[in-house]
Amino acid sequence: MKPSIIAAAFATALTAAPALALAQDAWTAHSPAIQAVDASVRAPLEAYLRGHATGLADEFRPAFHPDAQLWGMRNGTLIRMTSDEYISRASGAPAADEAQRRRWIESIDVTGDTAVAKIVLDYPTVRFTDYMSLSRIDGRWVIVNKMFQADPKAPAA
Repeated sequence: MKPSIIAAAFATALTAAPALALAQDAWTAHSPAIQAVDASVRAPLEAYLRGHATGLADEFRPAFHPDAQLWGMRNGTLIRMTSDEYISRASGAPAADEAQRRRWIESIDVTGDTAVAKIVLDYPTVRFTDYMSLSRIDGRWVIVNKMFQADPKAPAA
């Protein structure tokens, strides 16, 4: 049997989190299918989510391989940066609208020492969809590549 798990989104635990303290509990409140994925595979993805929630560079660092590349589309423009450039953009504090932000691991597919994950970051003005490529290197899982799509939301009427 192929050691692969594809999981559905589990946003319910995240949508009820009105404050950062509650959101921290949601970082590990995954769907049963995501919980079934080895914790070592989830670790860099959870660090990435904590980095977004806290704004702390030190939360992002263990998520990425030092040579990781990040690519994506935002407003029709290709964006490319290194993981160091990405991490350096961390604000050092939660966003002012953190209570309205939701994020979750939607799926993880693992084959041997390689994995692919889909993460959704649903913010008041934009919804990001991140596709992470992960590798187990020297026994530790890390994100080696990130592709993302940023979709602006229509302003509330």
